[in-house]
Amino acid sequence: MLILLPPSEGKTAPESGKRLASSSLGYPKLRKTRTHVLDALVELCSGNANRAVSVLGLGPKQRNLVSVNAQLRSAPTAPAIDIYTGVLYEALDFTSLPAAARTRADARVAIASALFGLVRPSDPIPAYRLSGDTTLPGVGTMGSIWKQAIQAELEATKGPVLDLRSGAYVSLGPIPESMAHRAFVGRVLLDRGGKRSVVSHHNKATKGRLVREVLQQSSVPKTVDAVPSFLAKIGFNGEVREPKSDGDPLGLDIIVYET
Repeated sequence: MLILLPPSEGKTAPESGKRLASSSLGYPKLRKTRTHVLDALVELCSGNANRAVSVLGLGPKQRNLVSVNAQLRSAPTAPAIDIYTGVLYEALDFTSLPAAARTRADARVAIASALFGLVRPSDPIPAYRLSGDTTLPGVGTMGSIWKQAIQAELEATKGPVLDLRSGAYVSLGPIPESMAHRAFVGRVLLDRGGKRSVVSHHNKATKGRLVREVLQQSSVPKTVDAVPSFLAKIGFNGEVREPKSDGDPLGLDIIVYET
């Protein structure tokens, strides 16, 4: 079972560590595209800062991220799971997990990235700023550059896939039609007296807690049919939704009840 997660816009920059080495990252077939995107991002941020701010959609207090991107090749790296921050990753609380659970992470979790495509939790990466909805000069939209490569990597996986990525990161590489029969697109709904809606904080925190519980299990489902009962076993109420059209993956609503 593989869970796909979104990254976070906020990131913790390591104070020390080795420089980025593409050869040390998982999903090696993404290496050529990673180099192309990295080169374009560094070039953009090494030039006119105002243009870079505009392209990257940065606010007045985020201009320093231009220089962060300009120095990506020499910046220190740390495991991706330590770089990404925010509600989801705080709820996951990876460092407090038992060693066995942390060891399982690379086999069970992949994190989407506009810069790297997909990364494993242990992959050493620098802090960076590049959102999934960016159109990068010399590259184009992130979806146009990543879609084919990411879908090929997803097709090479085995077992069920639970896609918990947010919209901008789904667009980098949607679940391919060839594997839709073994994939769920998950969403978290808050139930308030029978009325259900997506609430950002509950959405992110629940995803983090779900991944935390999955990593603590010694075994995970090997078929898509076993996923809902597995989630129920670890404390999550999942309701299956039929796909909107042929070739789409199943939907899985994870229901959180307001207390």
